[in-house]
Amino acid sequence: MKRLVIAFTIVLVAAGLVYAKNYELTKKAGEYTVLVTIDKNPPVTGKNNMAVGIKDAAGKDVTDATVAIDYVMPAMPGMPPMNYKAGAMLKDKRYVATLDFSMAGPWSVSIKITRMGKTQSVKLNVDVK
Repeated sequence: MKRLVIAFTIVLVAAGLVYAKNYELTKKAGEYTVLVTIDKNPPVTGKNNMAVGIKDAAGKDVTDATVAIDYVMPAMPGMPPMNYKAGAMLKDKRYVATLDFSMAGPWSVSIKITRMGKTQSVKLNVDVK
């Protein structure tokens, strides 16, 4: 019986570690490499913390940009689209923002990076639970 309890505990801890990993995605936006991290995987209804790391072509962190995040749930039968915006603040070489998803389902996220008068964007889709 003791072995069964220990084995069950190990399985629960391992399952928790598997699901504790953040949502991560790396994409290119013009000359930038953008690493997007969301603290929940999958994202959930309510508040989700997003961090956006940006590196230039030389691999150096970009810390002098303005980052804006638009997130939209497309229109569905009997429901208009839901549009939200979040500004990101620089913290420890990453731009951080809180996205507050109002309901579960498919969402489109657009991250706009403005630097030296030029804007590049990264788009991703998330399925909020």
